Amino acid sequence: MKPKQIIYIYTILGLLAISSCKKDGLLNQAPPTSLTEASYWHTPSDLQNYMNNLYGKDNIFPHYRNYGSLGIYSVDDNSDNMTPQSLDSRLSGQLTINNSSYADWANIRDVNYFLANYSKVSGAAGDIAPYVGEAYFFRAMLYFQAVQNVGGVPFITKALNVDEITALNAPRLPRNVVVDSILNDLNRAITNLPAKGKAQTQRLYKEYAQGFKARVCLFEGTWEKYHAGDAFGVSGQNGANYLQMAADAANTVISSGVYQLDNVGVSNGYFNLFNQTDYTSSKEVMFWGAYNQQAGITTYWQNYYQFGSGGTNSDGLSKSLVDDYLCTDGKPISLSPLYKGNDSLAHQLKNRDPRLRQSVFLYGDTVISNIPGGSPLKLFTYPGLVSGTPCTTGFQIRKGLNTDYFQDSHNGPGGTDGVIYMRYAEILLIYAEARAELGLITQGDVDITINKLRDRVKMPHLNIASISTDPNWLFPSLSPVINEVRRERRIELACEGYRLNDVLRWAAAPTVIVGKSPLGAKANQFLTVIPAIKIGSNLFVNADGYIAPYGNVSSMTSGYQFNVNRDYLLPIPVQETVVNPAIKQNPGW
Repeated sequence: MKPKQIIYIYTILGLLAISSCKKDGLLNQAPPTSLTEASYWHTPSDLQNYMNNLYGKDNIFPHYRNYGSLGIYSVDDNSDNMTPQSLDSRLSGQLTINNSSYADWANIRDVNYFLANYSKVSGAAGDIAPYVGEAYFFRAMLYFQAVQNVGGVPFITKALNVDEITALNAPRLPRNVVVDSILNDLNRAITNLPAKGKAQTQRLYKEYAQGFKARVCLFEGTWEKYHAGDAFGVSGQNGANYLQMAADAANTVISSGVYQLDNVGVSNGYFNLFNQTDYTSSKEVMFWGAYNQQAGITTYWQNYYQFGSGGTNSDGLSKSLVDDYLCTDGKPISLSPLYKGNDSLAHQLKNRDPRLRQSVFLYGDTVISNIPGGSPLKLFTYPGLVSGTPCTTGFQIRKGLNTDYFQDSHNGPGGTDGVIYMRYAEILLIYAEARAELGLITQGDVDITINKLRDRVKMPHLNIASISTDPNWLFPSLSPVINEVRRERRIELACEGYRLNDVLRWAAAPTVIVGKSPLGAKANQFLTVIPAIKIGSNLFVNADGYIAPYGNVSSMTSGYQFNVNRDYLLPIPVQETVVNPAIKQNPGW
């Protein structure tokens, strides 16, 4: 079979997979296979159907629907925020080169194919533009994922045939050149996409693309700043231009007046932000994915809970994360007289930033409510530490829990809490961080960003003129305001999947990963309620009595061995360097 015939068949198969979805629920539809090549490029509906296929792909907007997933609330397993059952291979320096592609070339080709053909469609410009904007957004998103994974890549803008040897053998471009191309695509997306109020439900829109642009610029700006001079940086660049663009893009979103924080000043408002089945009316959630029991797209979060001897559980928050939450007087635990110490969960969670209490289970918390037949509530009694799938640290995650009996996958086909892809809170944090990194942050900036987040949970405001020196700051070589901005980001976005990329872009592995062993709560508090605990046999502790999840793992004797000369980027698969010799391997691999 000739190469062009192979490509033609590939294209037909791609078109046959395109869904003709309803305008709502795009991220939870199972696509029918009723389209053919001949039916394409005639009307704007053809463009909509083509783009629906991309919306439905889990590798673009993931649903985290695999059994054993906590949804977005387990993505931080790869960081110092949470501790998974199994040792993370990247943090432990045990990554190996595999054959997984370093970029999603199939979906990039699908987008490029669309961009090469959409102009054949007849229709009003206003009916065509939104789908063009979606295509540019998707290409930007796919290339940004590649940059985060491996750095610079070839930036291909056409649907290549396998006989286009020159293009197929293109070398990797410098990462900043790729990012500039990503931003060009995002600018085209912003131009073509409708404003939020005019967009169809759960379709891309202008303000979200602006927020995504802010995310990209903050990532690359801080990457260039903190990797300047090392093997992963960009020669001659310090990231300032991207940081300014991040601040500008975030400010555009803030100034639009489209968004505000949900549940400000409401009891348990932070907790209740993360357990909704429908975010359509949310003023804060900028983009989200719906689940659908009929389509078999559900979440399994509630497979992981513990109430006495019943249920099971999963990954725990790290002591490092728990210790970073301030006390209710706005001071860190190292300075606040309100801190009650570490002898029990009740003490550790008392008088702390309410976001901690709303993210971690404590005795008496409702686990399952509205049980049919008038049965009593299921209440949390203690973290499962030695049975089933144990909680690794004793700090059992509560964030993301929906207590509704009918959302519990033990009692039905699975939960349908929406998956959040971007919150307005992130935009506020991007603006504050970009301004701080530029050395331009003012109290006014803090008041419209960080202090808005603190108002939601009734925490004292951050006053940048009177920041007390915290002896436990994670980044003592940096300014007090950058330390506090980073703390706020860690707390507000905890367990939502941001932390690893933050550590990577800050070049912070030597500070927070290398040589560190994750710890949990004090073990002694659980001995009387969990008689099955055998210290040194089924539960391990460090010299101070804190749970040491990897205390029996020989490779962790000296803590995580993240390789700072290699592990900031993933390796390029060997097969890809063989097929295209112009693709050079990443440093250290």
